[in-house]
Parts: sequence; structure tokens; C-alpha cells
Amino acid sequence: MISNVKPTRMELLKIRKRIELAKKGHKLLKDKRDALFNEFYKEAKSAKELRKEMETVLSEAFSSLAIAQAQIGRLMVSQFALTASRTASIDLLVKERNIMGAHVPIVEAGKISRNLAERGYSIVGSLSNLDDAASLFEQSLEKIVALAEKETLLEKLAFEINKTKRKVNSLEKVTIPRMEKTKKYIQLRLEERERETIFTLKKIKKKKEKATKGKENTKA
Repeated sequence: MISNVKPTRMELLKIRKRIELAKKGHKLLKDKRDALFNEFYKEAKSAKELRKEMETVLSEAFSSLAIAQAQIGRLMVSQFALTASRTASIDLLVKERNIMGAHVPIVEAGKISRNLAERGYSIVGSLSNLDDAASLFEQSLEKIVALAEKETLLEKLAFEINKTKRKVNSLEKVTIPRMEKTKKYIQLRLEERERETIFTLKKIKKKKEKATKGKENTKA
């Protein structure tokens, strides 16, 4: 509350310093917000391209699977799927990257694609389309892991952007205007006191001059 502020020169110096620091902080936060926005748009573009690649690979995988089913039947395809008892393992390495103070996750996934021997089913009786389908589904899994990392990063960046925007808006629309208003109040009060002091000094001077003149007239 302005009414609780002491209108002194010391308080004026303090509020000026606080305003200066707040404006510097405001600029730094704006720079951070802009940098986060740039990073967000760059990563969003990358995620869009990655999603498109994933959808293309999945589409090709389902096409190859459909052809294999047409050639040897769903039952035979299912038998090959059951024979491939070994599951694909995914080695994940989770790191962090610092973007203007925001710690965002980076997930590095190892290669998931396997050859026929690693899948565990016999080459005899298998079809190229079936092998292609298996390979493409494994590739799509790699894309899904990479896309999940991108989307997690985008969520983290969006959170940091919103948090930074709130701080910028708070400084810009609330904190700095309030301090500017307090500074103006102190300045006005100090100017008012200065005018009162000058007016009082003038009155005292006039009284002294009048008194001196009266003494001179009495002597005469």
C-alpha cells in the first residue's frame, strides 16, 4: 500500500533501485521466453516430420503384412508371429538438456531392428513381404520412441514457456507499474514538502525584513 510508504529520499533511492532491477529481470525473462519459443517451434517442426515418417513406415508395414496374409493366410502369419518368441529389447538412455534454465529430457534409444535369426523364426516358409513387415514394424517402434521423446520435450518446453510468460506479465503489468506508482507518490510528496519549506522560508524572510524596517523607522 502506498499509504504505508515513507516519502523520504532514502525510500526514493530504494524504489528506483528496485525498479531498475525489476526491469533488468523483465528483459532477461523476455529473452528466455523468446529463446524457449524458438526452441519449441524448432522441436515442433522436427516432431511433425518424425510423425510423418512414423506414419509412412507403419503404412508400409501394414501393407506388407496384408500382402503376406493374402499369400499364405492369416493362420500361417500368426504361426510365424508365435514362433518369433523373442521380444525386441529397447535400450534407453535418458539425459537432460538445459535450455535457458529449463531442464528438458533427452531419450536416446538403441537400435531395435533385428535380422531373421534374431527374430527367432525359420527362414524356410517365410516370405519377403512378411520379413519386410517385421522389419518395418521394428523401424516404426524406433520412430515411436523418438517421437515420444520429442513430445515429452515439447510438453516440458510448453510448461516452461507458460511459467516464464506469467512472470513476464506479472512484472510488466503488476510489479513494475506498482513500483512506478510508488516512486511517483514519493516524488510528489517530496516536491510538496519542498514547496512548503520554500513558502515557510519566504514568510520568515518577510517577517524579518518587516521587523528590521520597523526598527529603522523607530530610530528615525
